[in-house]
Amino acid sequence: MALPPSLPLLVLLPLALATPSVAQPPARERQERQVAIPNSPEEPVPEVRVAAHVATYLRFDAPIDRASVEVEGRTTRFRVVDPGERTLTLEPTLEPGPGEKLGVRVRYKDGTFPAAATFALVSHPSLVDKEVEVVRRPRTVEALEAALAQKEAELASLRAVSAPAGFFFSGRLSPAGVQARLIEKPSSARDGLHVAGGEAYRAEAWALAVVRVRNLPGQTPWEPGEARLTRADGPPVKVRSVDMNKARLAPGEEGLVAVETEAPTWKAGEVLRLELLDRSGSRRMSILNVAL
Repeated sequence: MALPPSLPLLVLLPLALATPSVAQPPARERQERQVAIPNSPEEPVPEVRVAAHVATYLRFDAPIDRASVEVEGRTTRFRVVDPGERTLTLEPTLEPGPGEKLGVRVRYKDGTFPAAATFALVSHPSLVDKEVEVVRRPRTVEALEAALAQKEAELASLRAVSAPAGFFFSGRLSPAGVQARLIEKPSSARDGLHVAGGEAYRAEAWALAVVRVRNLPGQTPWEPGEARLTRADGPPVKVRSVDMNKARLAPGEEGLVAVETEAPTWKAGEVLRLELLDRSGSRRMSILNVAL
């Protein structure tokens, strides 16, 4: 017996009615607000609420150092990290989970306290920060007086150590004296960096290599992050510190980089290899003939 033509529709209709609909998450309310940068490490870090595929704009009250921007998970969790003269645009593809915080640090160009702004990126079930105005609070008179007293004490201590008597009292100068030699400049530049020679100093308790570094025009700003000194027979030399007479080198700018070592255990005048790396480790230069 043939089935009635309407039977297939009757059979499929309950199946269609039984299919559950997918619930869409509620749209988050986009807010504009202001946050103040703490004046002391004891104060809590301000939180900024972000959401996946939503751009959040941070607007600063002073120019920022674009090269200094640090964002946790920058290469794996963000589609956009775009610093401007006074702005920072963030758009995550994967937002922080419940209780998770992603750190952000931005340094100001003017050096005024606080010198850097730090944030914690978090997620919120119903809110997202569309625009955040970042401001620095004026310091209290008490805080300024305490900071001034601390700086004066540091300056007095520095003067005592840097004076000839202080240099001797610290054990950094002995009757053996200090030997000095010139460092020849390499024949060519590398990674946009040019070394214009330098000097090498050797005492009983320390050795110091000072080189003149020029960041060539058209390059990104450069600042030293690590130094490596290696003897000709292979053993590395322990480096105590790496300092520069400027905070960073802008394109076309020149500065002095000083590399201090432990007490020399190698023969005077032995040739070492000096390698300087920037903070990211991506730009480096080598100076092969450093006689210390």
